[in-house]
Amino acid sequence: MSSALTHPESSLSHLPAPVVSEASERAEWDGYLARCPSASFYHLYDWKEVNSAALGHRSFYLVARRGDVVTGVLPLTLVSSRLFGKILCSLPFVNFGGPCADDTDSQRALLDAAVAKAEALQVDYLELRSTQTLPGELPVSLRKISMTIALNADPDVLWNGYTSKHRKNVKRAYKHGLEVRKGGLDLLPVFYQMMEQSWRNLGTPLYGRDYFERVLRTFPEHSSVFLCHRNNEPVAVALTGYFNGVVEGLWAGGGLLARQLDANFVLYWEMIRDACLRGCHSFHLGRSTADSGGEDFKRRWNAESQQLYWYYHRPGQPGAAMPALNVDNPKYRLAIATWRRLPLPVTRLIGPPVARLIP
Repeated sequence: MSSALTHPESSLSHLPAPVVSEASERAEWDGYLARCPSASFYHLYDWKEVNSAALGHRSFYLVARRGDVVTGVLPLTLVSSRLFGKILCSLPFVNFGGPCADDTDSQRALLDAAVAKAEALQVDYLELRSTQTLPGELPVSLRKISMTIALNADPDVLWNGYTSKHRKNVKRAYKHGLEVRKGGLDLLPVFYQMMEQSWRNLGTPLYGRDYFERVLRTFPEHSSVFLCHRNNEPVAVALTGYFNGVVEGLWAGGGLLARQLDANFVLYWEMIRDACLRGCHSFHLGRSTADSGGEDFKRRWNAESQQLYWYYHRPGQPGAAMPALNVDNPKYRLAIATWRRLPLPVTRLIGPPVARLIP
């Protein structure tokens, strides 16, 4: 995750000030991402269609230009419901988003345009989930971090860098007869089956199967499904994304056997090994709440924490705090506990309509 801007401010003094408009061409947008160091898999233009077709949400993709040259982009998606309010977010449902820009003036122009869009849409709040600090005076939450592994072309280099205890845990898990398959749409049925069980047990509503199918169909060269199994019995699954040499851990889940067999040790090592052989330089293991149990497991893979910056704006409510739409909010404890006790046919029916409203 790079916070460096592409151009120093002094080199842009002779260029016109950046002007922001809405994007209309995927080729121009993705072409910019290919040369922007802070761009991620989540910034790809086709997420706009995924969120529209699978979840029913409108998006506003903002582009900053200096003359005819694109100098920054900012994807925004509007999630609106009576249950959670009206939220303009970059980006909902995935680990982060925020603006990608060549210079500070382009960042500022995109932020000003996002605030203006939030005011025009009369949202309850604007949220920018950024991997870097941003200019201006928007308040920011520092609750979230991203755990990142620096990869090597030779996976043995990483393996030899682990503690002897961690290597022993991985080897012990393999002795349970665990194996890992990599695929795409062919593994979608078992992936979704495992996710339904896992997320129900966590007390979390899950998106509909069509959402994951659309992600895999839209990004066939940028996504993979990993299945950890024992004698063809599914144990744990994960879905990853790829862009510009970076692997993104998107979603993962395990069945009842996953903890008993320590399946995550095998699953994660096989994903890390695959990423090395693929030629990637970094693996983002998803986002975590600082000082959480999830953070501890990821550190075992020599992952380092990188701060995420969640900026927000409350139109008409200067100084108001950002709503806590997360599992740490005490007011959701009863709902989470109740969800865990519901039978799968019930969560399968009511889960997707609720999940699409939780950014």
